[in-house]
Amino acid sequence: MVCRTDGASARCFYNSSAMYQALRTSLLSSALCWDADSVRSYQVLFDKLDTNKDGKVDVAELRVGLKAMGIFRHGAAQKIVSSGGQNNDGSLDFNEFTKYLKDHEKKLLLTFKSLDRNNDGKRRRVTESSPCHLHDDISCDLSFFKCVSGHIDATEIQQALAELGIHVSREDAQKILQSMDIDGTMTVDWNEFREHFLLYPAYNLEEIIRYWKHSSVLDIGDSLSIPDEFTEEEKRSDEWWKQLVAGAVAGAVSRTGTAPLDRLKVFMQVHSSAANKISLIGGFRQMIVEGGLTSLWRGNGINVLKIAPETAFKFMAYEQYKKLLTSEGTKIETHKRFMAGSMAGATAQTAIYPMEVLKTRLTLRKTGQYAGMFDCAKKILRKEGVIAFYKGYIPNLIGIIPYAGIDLAVYETLKNTWLSHHTKDSANPGVLVLLGCGTISCTCGQLASYPLALIRTRMQAQASLDVSDQPSMSSLLRTIVAKDGFFGLYRGILPNFMKVIPAVSISYVVYEYMKTGLGLSK
Repeated sequence: MVCRTDGASARCFYNSSAMYQALRTSLLSSALCWDADSVRSYQVLFDKLDTNKDGKVDVAELRVGLKAMGIFRHGAAQKIVSSGGQNNDGSLDFNEFTKYLKDHEKKLLLTFKSLDRNNDGKRRRVTESSPCHLHDDISCDLSFFKCVSGHIDATEIQQALAELGIHVSREDAQKILQSMDIDGTMTVDWNEFREHFLLYPAYNLEEIIRYWKHSSVLDIGDSLSIPDEFTEEEKRSDEWWKQLVAGAVAGAVSRTGTAPLDRLKVFMQVHSSAANKISLIGGFRQMIVEGGLTSLWRGNGINVLKIAPETAFKFMAYEQYKKLLTSEGTKIETHKRFMAGSMAGATAQTAIYPMEVLKTRLTLRKTGQYAGMFDCAKKILRKEGVIAFYKGYIPNLIGIIPYAGIDLAVYETLKNTWLSHHTKDSANPGVLVLLGCGTISCTCGQLASYPLALIRTRMQAQASLDVSDQPSMSSLLRTIVAKDGFFGLYRGILPNFMKVIPAVSISYVVYEYMKTGLGLSK
């Protein structure tokens, strides 16, 4: 045991594996099955967590205990205290702690029963003359004061994960099973399942694997990825909109921080060619000479403003498309999630596409050409008509399919690869793994859809030309390939890749701060 003193109070941090084993041993040490009136095992656990022995377990103490048990989810300790606390003092006394665990176990029991697909669980009533014992491989049903025998095997885990869009092999399912299996039987009974998730605030399988939710926190400037999944609990509470707000603010800060690279990308997409090669340094030099240092942020205002309406349209459309594609009460399958996400992206892009055109025009403008976004919109409308606001719309719409599809496919592949190798140690992949998987999948999606993005930008920029000079998507594609070759379709890809890592890093840090500020994690 290692102790650290913070001010007047001492906080003890146990070796994680030692404390984990100690907690598990203390919880399984009783030979008798737990019943609704038994408090002995709860008392042992409470005493372990109450490191300063003040008769209460606060958020800090609980956070240390959860970390020692391999539970690293942000806000888990706070959620337990908030759910179990009755006087809002930021801690749990023994009665509150006991009540929370009993209520939580009843919910966990329902999840356990739903996973026991082959219904090999049997109940018998407990009496004083026939108590149930752990060596009988029988566990207690707290809600009915009955004993339940039942097991979860690898096949049942495979089926449950498949319903949530995670397809694993039998070998991978066995590794997941081993993370919960205490007695080495390669099956998980109720006691083992309960001990594994006892202090995890989620109680259904969808929440238990939500570490792997593909989060919109990773804003790299393009908004074509599949929207987030929110649990029913989040939808009933105010967590869903707080997460959207946190993601939007993170995206705004991230886009502002990487705006110079984004403007250079657009500049190279439109002006660079085999005959007029523009390097990174040369491109920055041209922009600064023409408009000064602040010109590097041209177009950033409209790029930030469009985050809010696009996020709102995409979220609302996604929820509606999911309802159309799935039966009520069933989990959405991966291919249907892709379809719903793609259609939601198309709906959102249709609604905000005029802002995309304005962003391109403002990014490429010369000094003094427009007084601002409203002046730009008025001049485009007066000189070119409404149709100008939808130039490049078709390649933009087509680009959603390869971007969203490859993004989702790569992420699912990376996710399942990690699960197959590391799930035995912990269900939590950690920040670096999540950010790495998200960054790689988004980058692959961008790489696949980049030629269409370049054509879209060219069409948006050239919409101000005479009607006879405006090329179609196919003719522009042929012209680029003829003059610059295949790699001409990837002009500007280098600054685009250069902004990925800083964009992801900035958006993640800001997102975490926003979550704390909005009360999502403490």
